[in-house]
Amino acid sequence: MLKSKLSKICTGVLALGLTLSISGVGTAKAAMSHSKFVGNIIAGNVPSNFSNYWNQVTPENATKWGSVEYSRGNYNWSNADLIYNYAKSKNMPFKFHTLVWGSQEPNWISHLSAQDQKSEVSKWITAAGQRYSGAAFVDVVNEPLHTQPDYKNAIGGSGSTGYDWIVWSFQQARKAFPNSKLLINEYGIIGDPNAANNYVKIINVLKSKGLIDGIGIQCHQFNMDYVSVNTMNTVLNTLSKTGLPIYVSELDITGDDATQLARYQQKFPVLYQNPNVKGITLWGYIQGQTWKDGTYLVNSNGTERPALKWLKSYLASH
Repeated sequence: MLKSKLSKICTGVLALGLTLSISGVGTAKAAMSHSKFVGNIIAGNVPSNFSNYWNQVTPENATKWGSVEYSRGNYNWSNADLIYNYAKSKNMPFKFHTLVWGSQEPNWISHLSAQDQKSEVSKWITAAGQRYSGAAFVDVVNEPLHTQPDYKNAIGGSGSTGYDWIVWSFQQARKAFPNSKLLINEYGIIGDPNAANNYVKIINVLKSKGLIDGIGIQCHQFNMDYVSVNTMNTVLNTLSKTGLPIYVSELDITGDDATQLARYQQKFPVLYQNPNVKGITLWGYIQGQTWKDGTYLVNSNGTERPALKWLKSYLASH
C-alpha cells in the first residue's frame, strides 16, 4: 500500500510544512515539542514520501498473527522486518499491531484443544517479543469489546476479574516486551460515552495490576465524520480520569475536499491539543491505498488534498 511520488517540497517554505514539523531531524522537532508524534501505517513497500509527512510507524497487517504464522509453526516476518527496520533507520517509534485479536488470527488456532491454544498464543507472543524488542509500543489486545478471539476461554475466559483473558495477555506481553509501552486498542469509543465507560472497566483492571501503559482509541471515519466536539471531549475526559496517556491509533476522515478539510479543522485539534493525547496515528493516506474510500490525503498523482495542506500548516504552528 502507500506508494506515490511526493518527494519533499524542500526550500525555506518548508517552515510551513508538515515535513518541517514531523519528518527528519529538524522536522521532528516541531511535532515533538508537545511530546506528540503524528504517524501512519505502512502496508507493503515503504512509500518514498512517507518520512516527508509522518514520524511514527504502525504496520497495517504485517504484524498480525494471521499474517505472520499463516501455517502453524512457520513464521514469515519478512514484511514486518522491512517495516520495523525502516522505522528504526529513521528513528521513528514503531508500534507492534497486534498480539491478541479475534480477527486476522490463524485459521488453524480454532481447531486446537484449549491447552494447545494457550501454548500457541504464548509462543506467538514470545516470538514477537524476541524479534521486536525495540518496539516503542505494542497493541496487546485489539478490540476486546467487539472482536474477542476464538481461544478466549483457553487463556482465562472471564474469570474472577471479568477479563482474565485480557489480563493473561498483558502478563505475557509484559514478559515478552519488557521495554515497550503496552496498549489496549478499541474502536467506537470516541463517539460513544457509554462504550468509553465500558472500556474504562477493562483498563482499570489492567491498571490495578500494573500491566497497561496507555489507551488506544481508533477514531475511524464512521465515528469521526459525524461525532460532535462535545462528545469527543466527554470521552477524552472519561479516559483521562484513568491517569493513563491516550494514543489515537487509527485516525481517518472522509469527505470531498471541502468536507474533509472542514472535518479535520474542527476535530483534529480536539485530539492533538488534549494534554492527555500523546500521539496520533492515521490509517493510510494515499489515494487507492486506504481501507475506506475518501479517507486519503494525497491524490494518486502525488498532489495534496486541502486537508493535508491544512494539517501541515497546523502542525508547523503547534
